[in-house]
Amino acid sequence: MASHGRVAIITGAGSGIGKATALAFLRDGYRVALAGRRREVLEAAARESGGGERARVVPTDVADPQSVAALFAEVRQAFGRLDVLFNNAGTGAPAIPIDEITVAEWRKVVDVNLTGTFLCTQEAFRLMKAQDPRGGRIINNGSISAHAPRPRSAPYTSTKHAVTGLTKSTSLDGRPFDIACGQIDIGNALTEMTARMGKGVLQADGSVRPEPSFDVALVANAVLQMANLPLEANVQFMTIMATQMPFVGRG
Repeated sequence: MASHGRVAIITGAGSGIGKATALAFLRDGYRVALAGRRREVLEAAARESGGGERARVVPTDVADPQSVAALFAEVRQAFGRLDVLFNNAGTGAPAIPIDEITVAEWRKVVDVNLTGTFLCTQEAFRLMKAQDPRGGRIINNGSISAHAPRPRSAPYTSTKHAVTGLTKSTSLDGRPFDIACGQIDIGNALTEMTARMGKGVLQADGSVRPEPSFDVALVANAVLQMANLPLEANVQFMTIMATQMPFVGRG
């Protein structure tokens, strides 16, 4: 498909939700910067997309301010503007009792999931405020964990609740500059990370039970739908989940 000229940055683009979303955006005609820690998986995703020069691989550590600044500088130089940022990169800690989590494990999750989202948002603001036409859209990956925890997930759940606050602040602070911000909360999309759920997941009552999942391409299409709205409209929060997963109802 020919490019329509819009530009997107997708973090965590080498695998899972990020990769699926990058492929969907490239199919739609976006110019996309695929950001992530591992160059080889980013390059594989770019090749798979068939996006050619519209797919730009930018190895990035979102927890490192200099690395994030370099990502946005490269996008500015290569594409001239930024229309959509999908803050998707995330990580978790070992599923162990809360009193056994090390400070280093806690800080790693905070650095990637929360600080990384903030750093990318900050750079996006700087670019979107200055460009012509002004403005753009930021979409944060919140996760079902932004609403309810799984057992033994304190670092991940805490950061995802915090991302919701950052989404609201970003949405508010972006209004004067035509910068929209929304959040997509995802439950059990089938990726390499969640494939194990089909074999069994620890539940709140201490049992281990398999959980259903759904096609990750449906998440990518939902993010694309959010991204393609005119800036006068915004999906503030969207939840997309496996219909029969044990989320709604009493545990």
